[in-house]
Amino acid sequence: MSGRLGETPLPSEEFCLTPVRCFLAGSIALPYNQDGYDVLSNAAIWNSLRSSKQLTLIAGPCVIENEALCFEIARSLRRTCHALGVNYIFKASFDKANRSSGQSFRGPGLLDGLQVLAKIRRQLQVPVLTDVHTEEQVALAAAVVDVLQIPAFLCRQTDLIAAAARTGKIVNLKKGQFLSPQEMGQVVKKATEAGGRKLVLTERGTTFGYNNLVADMRSIPIMGRFGCPIVFDATHSVQLPGAGGDRSGGQREMAPVLARCAVAAGANGLFIETHPKPDEALSDGPNMIALGNMARLLAGLVKLHTLIRRLPKLP
Repeated sequence: MSGRLGETPLPSEEFCLTPVRCFLAGSIALPYNQDGYDVLSNAAIWNSLRSSKQLTLIAGPCVIENEALCFEIARSLRRTCHALGVNYIFKASFDKANRSSGQSFRGPGLLDGLQVLAKIRRQLQVPVLTDVHTEEQVALAAAVVDVLQIPAFLCRQTDLIAAAARTGKIVNLKKGQFLSPQEMGQVVKKATEAGGRKLVLTERGTTFGYNNLVADMRSIPIMGRFGCPIVFDATHSVQLPGAGGDRSGGQREMAPVLARCAVAAGANGLFIETHPKPDEALSDGPNMIALGNMARLLAGLVKLHTLIRRLPKLP
């Protein structure tokens, strides 16, 4: 079956006989616009992340609960972002390896999870992001997703960072809850020494005593000095780690407040976890924003982003 201009033909159904083949098949076909330009190319996504003209949203469920839920969220956010002129990247984890309890839901696993992400990328034509926890996961995830994410808890794992950087993919380095923004300079140095050239830094709050985080907006301009686009994680920043005993709590009502602060502080983009019914989510529900509230929230953030860009920069 022939594809569009410059597109590798899609494999036949018979090709997808195993999970590995199936999710790799999803990464073969890339969407093109009418000019034959690959809208999911590494360069196009990177340019959108670096742009100060448009806000970028990285959003989706915390974990892949099922394929239908991921498609529901991705379709809704793609439609909203298109209408508002926001660059959109879908995110979801195939495995939540750092849950408070060993009995908590972790996700479908690597192969099944990547298959879902590949389908979303191919069918909805949106870039996708997922986090990796081991060096072995990096190569497989890089064959499917557009952005590899290093979790905050693992942001000092040199070998993991180097493996992700060597793929040539965009790498989102989340600042550890235990690090100052200045210390992320060493994380960036590790990644660049391994060949990483397209690095994003994400602020997600700093540990403040027990079961609490604070978000210091100074970290946005501080980390911006490292020459990387800066994203603010509005929902994990309002998490109350371990506050529920065998699970984390959260203050989702504060997430929109911090998102607005981050845009005002100059963030290139926002990272937001969302769900149609947050109270029924299988992971991080207490700090997630309801999907039904996302359009109104984003509309306000776009207005704020436009206003901030018009303000004169002080020396």
